[in-house]
Amino acid sequence: MSSSMQDLTPQLHLGNTFGALFIGAACAAILFGLSNIQAFVYFQMHKGTVISFLKLVVALLWMLDALHLFLVFHCVYYYLVAHYADIGALTEIVWSFKLQIVVDVIIVYGVHLLYLHRIWIVGKGRSRILPMTVGAIITLGSGIAITLIWAVYQCHAFSDLIKIEWATFMALGAITFVDFIIASSLCYLLATSRTGFSSTDSMITKLMAYVINTGCLTSLCSMSAMITCAVMPRNFVFLGIEFLVAKLYINSFLALLNARYYLQPVTEINHSSEVLVHHGIYRPELNIMASQDEEFQGSRRSTFKHPGDDDVIEFTHSATPHRPIEVTVEMNSFSPV
Repeated sequence: MSSSMQDLTPQLHLGNTFGALFIGAACAAILFGLSNIQAFVYFQMHKGTVISFLKLVVALLWMLDALHLFLVFHCVYYYLVAHYADIGALTEIVWSFKLQIVVDVIIVYGVHLLYLHRIWIVGKGRSRILPMTVGAIITLGSGIAITLIWAVYQCHAFSDLIKIEWATFMALGAITFVDFIIASSLCYLLATSRTGFSSTDSMITKLMAYVINTGCLTSLCSMSAMITCAVMPRNFVFLGIEFLVAKLYINSFLALLNARYYLQPVTEINHSSEVLVHHGIYRPELNIMASQDEEFQGSRRSTFKHPGDDDVIEFTHSATPHRPIEVTVEMNSFSPV
């Protein structure tokens, strides 16, 4: 028996080791089901439109999510079914466990880059210092994650994972910090993009709440994995939590893509106090234009317009029977962290 097996065997308790992996895999499957629903809702809302960048992104995220779940279940099946009670196999790290970490990193930092793209679009017409700073931070964080992948591939037994705790702490800490930076940046851009219309400002406030809540959710998951790794390094509770990180990122991103539709029924544009705008008003930060040249479209009506997934939200409201005012708000990024 190798020394690594001797180190791990006395502490091998299935309840908080492979049992924790099994629970983590079950929770990951539930979150994968939720991401299926989110993807279905997104494609239903854009049914009949041309293939666009966001459609390809959603399809790619779904495939990566499915691949990650497959690797997680292969890992659990290998230990709990194919090699049940085989101590030699239980102490060695299977290939699917290492590969799921690679997919995990790709998903997390892929979503981070998508948020950076949103920050770049929302900041259109403003200084590019903020998105460039966020991009630099994401790049540094991805470098730390690559270091973690390299360290994991140097391990051959689970007992070796204790030796690379530093890489685990750095990677999870970097993810949490990047989440905070992205959420703060989006909230800042949204907060400074208020239009003066209570209905639009109300939607912006709700989107800011989405950004904060989802950013806190993914950050809490990463911090929980980091804390459990520090407190209980000789069991697999932190690995079970780590299975959920990628799933939460995909679900949060897809939920925010669909958020505009969830908010649509409660979106209203008030009467005269909200439509007292001058001809040709233009706000560069959100491309807000007011026009009185369009035909009557009906009173108290709001439609969410997504031609080609260009992320345009159009509110149409009639102030008077013959002089409708149309306010078009182009917000190319309502997706939080």
